[in-house]
Amino acid sequence: MVSLVKAKTLTSSILAHARTISPSASRFQIRSMADSAASQLKQIQIQRDDTTFDAYVVGKEDAPGIVVLQEWWGVDFEIKNHAHKISQLAPGYKALIPDLYRGKLGVEVEEAQHLMGGLDWQGAVKDIRASVGWLKANGSQKVGVTGFCMGGALSIASAVLVPEVDAVVAFYGIPSPELADPAQAKAPVQAHFGELDNFVGLSDVTAAKSLEEKLKVSGLPSEVYIYPGNGHAFMNRSPEAVKRRKGMGLTDEDEDAVELAWSRFQTWMSRFLS
Repeated sequence: MVSLVKAKTLTSSILAHARTISPSASRFQIRSMADSAASQLKQIQIQRDDTTFDAYVVGKEDAPGIVVLQEWWGVDFEIKNHAHKISQLAPGYKALIPDLYRGKLGVEVEEAQHLMGGLDWQGAVKDIRASVGWLKANGSQKVGVTGFCMGGALSIASAVLVPEVDAVVAFYGIPSPELADPAQAKAPVQAHFGELDNFVGLSDVTAAKSLEEKLKVSGLPSEVYIYPGNGHAFMNRSPEAVKRRKGMGLTDEDEDAVELAWSRFQTWMSRFLS
């Protein structure tokens, strides 16, 4: 029941907004791409309970680990770009992307909506915990979790539900109270939001400010940043991702905000994972 409530909350918010800002959003498509970032990812398999799932790893051996959680599109080119960038941030990290959709990708908005609507959210949290465990068993003494949009919500949920997590950075995503209460976070959380984000309840400014107050209750270090003039998914800066955002009516481009957010990410993870 929890997973169904959570899925309905997030998918209805995102799909309604996508249709409002761009009537053609559900028909927007992107081409597949084989770039250098994707080519450096190593595919592995991780087992938890009675299931096995694919994951993708890049970065230094024995470095601190960071689990990187996908947007509602799935493990696409942009989440691979993010993982590659994270692996290269000083002092160097081992980034791991768990495939929460088991190989499926949303190319169009309605496909992504369908995939996220069918996600087993409690199972996704188990995937995250297994991913953290894999990193700690393979040379990473400390492990953080980060995510974007849907993955941002799951990353905050992991701070509450996965005790092995050492730090979290979430981008424009907040879990519903049915899944996790941020006031009960057990790991330090940093979160980033765009001022113009209109995904109500998931990542709008009101939700971000409410998150900030709840994180204070946890008693652990926390930071919430709101970036003026930026909309949802503002961290997605590859040419393909920019084109996709514009197809959804998201036309803001602010490289300074992106670099500032990455700088804050780097400082936070270095502080808690070193």
